[in-house]
Amino acid sequence: METNNNVKNDEIEIDLRQIFSILLSKAIVIAIAAVLGAVVAFVYTKFMIEPTYTSRTQVYVRNTASKDANSSQLNVSDLQSSTYLTKDYIMLCKSSQVLKQVIEELNLNLSEGALSSKISVTTPEDTRILTISVIDTEPFMAKSIADSVREAAKVQIVKVTGVESVENIDGEDGANLPTSPTGPNMKLNLVIGFLLGFLIAVIIIIVRFLLDDSIKTQDDVENYLGLSVLGVIPKTEEPAKKKSSKK
Repeated sequence: METNNNVKNDEIEIDLRQIFSILLSKAIVIAIAAVLGAVVAFVYTKFMIEPTYTSRTQVYVRNTASKDANSSQLNVSDLQSSTYLTKDYIMLCKSSQVLKQVIEELNLNLSEGALSSKISVTTPEDTRILTISVIDTEPFMAKSIADSVREAAKVQIVKVTGVESVENIDGEDGANLPTSPTGPNMKLNLVIGFLLGFLIAVIIIIVRFLLDDSIKTQDDVENYLGLSVLGVIPKTEEPAKKKSSKK
């Protein structure tokens, strides 16, 4: 039993070495495939994917309970409790009521789910500042949606949570008008294309090796057929020369 296990282990080790050696012998092919993958990713990203723009706007949530009766200083416990509500504020910014209002106000040909996928709401830790970001293929539309979401969310947050007010941080101009695209990420796509080309080439080479059951060496004869090799006939070019001379 031990000898059989050793033989199997040796066979697996030899196979792995063969695979590794084949991959090394095909290193140029693998490198070309990886470069081609990166080129395809570049062409697809540059000419097939429409650039997107991101517009951002910020609001500050002011809580009624955060003011003391005799002082305008913030109470620490109230501040902590109000920061716990920021997750609620984030959910309210993308609530169905807000999305419906934005779609009706801007006359968007989008479903609530499609509009929600364009919107992201974040907040720094231990703050009550909400940052509303909107991604769209048109910079003016991204700004319009961000402004509309902000105004609708302000009303919804005050109505549901009962906070004192939600104030704009951006001022009268509202959300920024993006001047340069923020997507797609060319560098990331190039890396992904390079890795995909590399992996596809490696997989094809390994699969072809595993499916190739032809006998090439005397070791293959002994391993697969269980026969001992009595002799090896060297390969010569004499027959080819004879044929050419006859012609």
